[in-house]
Amino acid sequence: MASSEQPKTFIPLNIAVLTVSDTRSLDDDKSGATLVERLTAAGHHLAAREIVKDDIAAIRDVVRRWIADDGVDAIITTGGTGFTGRDVTPEAIEPLFEKRMDGFSIAFHMMSYAKIGTSTIQSRATAGVAGATYLFCLPGSPGACRDGWDGILAAQLDYRTRPCNFVEIMPRLDEHLRRDKA
Repeated sequence: MASSEQPKTFIPLNIAVLTVSDTRSLDDDKSGATLVERLTAAGHHLAAREIVKDDIAAIRDVVRRWIADDGVDAIITTGGTGFTGRDVTPEAIEPLFEKRMDGFSIAFHMMSYAKIGTSTIQSRATAGVAGATYLFCLPGSPGACRDGWDGILAAQLDYRTRPCNFVEIMPRLDEHLRRDKA
C-alpha cells in the first residue's frame, strides 16, 4: 500500500554559530568553521557567527541577543563544555532554557561513546529551547562538531525527517509566550 503522505519540502533555517574560546579567532576556529560548512551545505543560512571568551556574562549577552532576534531559529555553540575552570558554557546557557532537551545530551553521548569510549563523560553537551529558539551546546573539537551535526542536528533540523523533527514544531514553540500575553 502506497503512502498517502506528500513528500515534504526542505525549509532552510537561520542558524547562528557561537564559538566559546579564549584562544581562537575566526582565522583558526576549526570547530566553528566545521559547523558553518555543514549547516550551509545542508541548505541552511548562517544567521550570525561570533567568538567570545570563556566568560558567563559574555556568552549570555550574545545568546540573549540572538534569542531575541526573530531572524535566528537556532543557535549552536562550540566549546566550553568540559570540566576545566574556564569551561562555563553550560553555566551560561542552561539558566536561559525554558525547556531542557535531555534527549540531546543522551543521544550525543551514545554516539560519542561509540567513537571515543568513556572519554565522552568529559563533555557536558546540552541543549534546550528559549524564546522559541533552539540552543545546542557542543564540545569544542571539530570532531565533536561533526558528530553532533551529522549524527543529530542535520536530521532534526530538516523538515523532511520522519517520523518527527524540530522544524515541524517550531510554530508551536512560543505558544506559552502568546498565551501569557493574552
